[in-house]
Amino acid sequence: MANMFTEIWEMEDLRKRVLFTLGMLGAYRLGIFIPSPGIDRLVLGQWFNNQGNSLFGMYDMFSGGALSQFSVFMLGIMPYITASIVMQLLAEMVPQLKRIKDEGQTGRQKITQYTRYLTIVVACVQSYGWAYSMEQMRVGTSGVVIDPGWGFRLLTMLTMTSGSCFIMWLGEQITERGVGNGSSIIIGAGIIDRLPASLAQMVTLVQVNEVNLLQATLMLGFMFLVVYAIVFVERGQRRVPLQYAKRVLGRSVYEGQTTYLPLKVNIAGTVPPIFASSLLMVPTTVGQFYNSTAMQWLATAFYPGRWLYNVVYVVMIMFFAFFYTAITFNPEDVAENIKKQGGYIPRVRPGKETATYIDWLVTRLTAGGSIYLGVLCILPTIMITQYHIPLFQLGGTGMLIVVGVTLDTVAQIEAQLSTRHYDGVVATKGRVRGRRQPIGTQQSGS
Repeated sequence: MANMFTEIWEMEDLRKRVLFTLGMLGAYRLGIFIPSPGIDRLVLGQWFNNQGNSLFGMYDMFSGGALSQFSVFMLGIMPYITASIVMQLLAEMVPQLKRIKDEGQTGRQKITQYTRYLTIVVACVQSYGWAYSMEQMRVGTSGVVIDPGWGFRLLTMLTMTSGSCFIMWLGEQITERGVGNGSSIIIGAGIIDRLPASLAQMVTLVQVNEVNLLQATLMLGFMFLVVYAIVFVERGQRRVPLQYAKRVLGRSVYEGQTTYLPLKVNIAGTVPPIFASSLLMVPTTVGQFYNSTAMQWLATAFYPGRWLYNVVYVVMIMFFAFFYTAITFNPEDVAENIKKQGGYIPRVRPGKETATYIDWLVTRLTAGGSIYLGVLCILPTIMITQYHIPLFQLGGTGMLIVVGVTLDTVAQIEAQLSTRHYDGVVATKGRVRGRRQPIGTQQSGS
C-alpha cells in the first residue's frame, strides 16, 4: 500500500487526478454546511433525532447529512442518479431513444443531455415535495419552517435545484478529470462521513458498560466479515469461454485465440436495494403526517425490522434485480456481437442458441445475486433493530455502495499505474534499441 501511494505521487498525471478528486469532494462537503434560508435548524435537529428508520433518515444518509442540515446540497446527487436510471430504462423501452443510443458517441451525448434536463425536472419536483414536507414538521408547538407559504417553497425549489445541478457538475468533472465514477464517489463520501459517528457511539457504549469489550470486538469482526463477503461477491465472475477462428483481413492474418466473456454475479449492482428501500420507507414516512387508521397500520407493519417489512423487502430486491438485469443486459445483442467478431462458445452454436445459453447463465447468476443482495440488506436491519449495533447504521445498501465505489476507484488507479509500467518498459526497450543502432552502424562501416 505504501508503494502504491508513492507511485501515485510520483506519477504526475495520476497525482493531479487524485488531488482534483479530493478538491471536488472538499467543495461538496463544504457545501453540506451551507444552510438554505427559512428553517429553524434547532427545531429541525430535534425532529431528526428519531428519524433513522424513515425515508428522511435514509435520504439523509445518501445526501451525506445534508438533509438534517437543510443544506443547499440537500437533494445531493440523487436526482441525477434517478434521472440516469430512468433514462437508461427508457433507452431500452422506447424505440426512438434506443435508436439515438445506438448512434454511437453522438447518441450517447444526446442521452446525457436529456439526462441533465430530466435531472432539473426531478430536482424541482423533489425540492417542492421536501419544502411542503418541511412545513408539516413540528416539535411540540414549534414549526421547522419559520414562515411557511409559497415564498418559502419557491425559494427552496430554486436553491435546492441549483445545488443539485452543481453537484451533478461536480460528479461529471470527477469522472472526466479525476479518478473513478464521480456520482458514486460523491454518494460514497457522504456515507463514509457517518462512520466516525458510529465508531464514537460504539466507544461510548463500551465506556458506559452497555456493551463489553468482547461484544464490541465480535461486532467489529462480524462487520469486517460482511465487507469481505461483499468484496468476494462483487469481484466474482462467471467466465464463459470464447473461441475465435483464424481470420484473414486484407494482408493481415489473425490466428485463432481463446478468451472468455466475464459475467458478474451481481449484474444489477446497488439499484435493487435503493429502489426497494425507497418504496418501503414511504408508508412509514407518510404515516407520520396522516393519523388515519389504515396509514398507521401500514406505518407499523412496514417499520424496519418487522417480519412483514423483511419479507417484502427481500421479495422486492429480488424482483428489481431480475427486472433491472433484463432491461440493461440483452443476451441477443451479446450473442450477435460475438458472431460478428467470428467467435463462438464451445459446444454451442452461434446465434440463437448462444443467446439462449447466455440468458440461462445470466438468470442463474441473477438468482444468486438477488439472494446475496437480500441477505446483505436485511442483515444490518436485524442487527440494528434486535441488537442495536451502531456500526450497522450504514445499512446494507450503504455498505454495498461504499465497498463498490472503493473497488472501482482502486481498480482505475491500478489501471493507471499499470499503464505507467507498460510505458516505462516500452520506453526502456526503445532506448536500448536506440543505443545499439549506432554501434551496429559503426561496425558495418569499419
